[in-house]
Amino acid sequence: MAESSWFTDFPAMERSDLLTIRKTLDAGYREFSRTYGDLIESFFDPLLSFLVWFEKLLLASPWWAVILAITFLVYTASRSARLSVAVMIAFLLIGYFGMWDNTMRTLSIITVCTILSIALGIPIGIMMSRSDRVQSIVTPVLDIMQTMPAFVYLIPVVMLLGIGKVPGVIAVVIYAIPPVIRLTNLGIRLVDKEVLEAATAYGANAWQRLTGVQLPLSLPTIMAGINQTIMMALAMVVIASMIGVKGLGQPVLKSITNQYFTLGLFNGLAIVALAIMFDRVSQAYAKRTQRHLGGAQHD
Repeated sequence: MAESSWFTDFPAMERSDLLTIRKTLDAGYREFSRTYGDLIESFFDPLLSFLVWFEKLLLASPWWAVILAITFLVYTASRSARLSVAVMIAFLLIGYFGMWDNTMRTLSIITVCTILSIALGIPIGIMMSRSDRVQSIVTPVLDIMQTMPAFVYLIPVVMLLGIGKVPGVIAVVIYAIPPVIRLTNLGIRLVDKEVLEAATAYGANAWQRLTGVQLPLSLPTIMAGINQTIMMALAMVVIASMIGVKGLGQPVLKSITNQYFTLGLFNGLAIVALAIMFDRVSQAYAKRTQRHLGGAQHD
């Protein structure tokens, strides 16, 4: 009878305890936001300034200059005239259909998010590759970051920093950074041990082995991680528009709420064009690097 009574009371007890925990956590986070929100926001001021400057640069520059600059960068990375021409045509069509400004805003935030993800992700991946303990700590965190619904990232960030560009960048980076961390770790761990032993025999220290052997040999794998990070960042564009990030995501969100099929379709295709451009360029660069390394090893 006592056991039956315990199970009968358990749902009510569980709800009460859960409510208490939720209230405690909510109150604690609100207090943290009030106390440290301004300090944290000021920490991100340089990032906001750079993002605003880069966006204004793209918007203020003549369209033909931007297209030429992007085409030059694409050709430099891929050495593919066909891909360069395709990118040029894609941007001309984006401008023709009136999506130039939003595309430049999206391009600026994706570029900044990718740079941040690389700057943070590669060092973390290197630390994971050097220490099994660090890997055992970071891997569950990456698992949570990759399985948590994207909307959940927005809640604490918005509560702490409000709406705008910086919260959007933080949410996108959190969502997009795991692939570059994982594949940097994997790429370095897959480097042949005999190659490292040969480098050590020639007197290379740990830093020289990392920069001269491990990173160059793992670059194709790292580039695959960067490629996936860019794709995931673009996937967050529409969701980030919910917290005030301007770009191609806002017209898509507007088309969903107002049932504007054509508006959503065109802006969605512009996002697809950016995704294909980044994907093809990064893959071409990785393949070209791999061929170069293969030739160097053969020599």
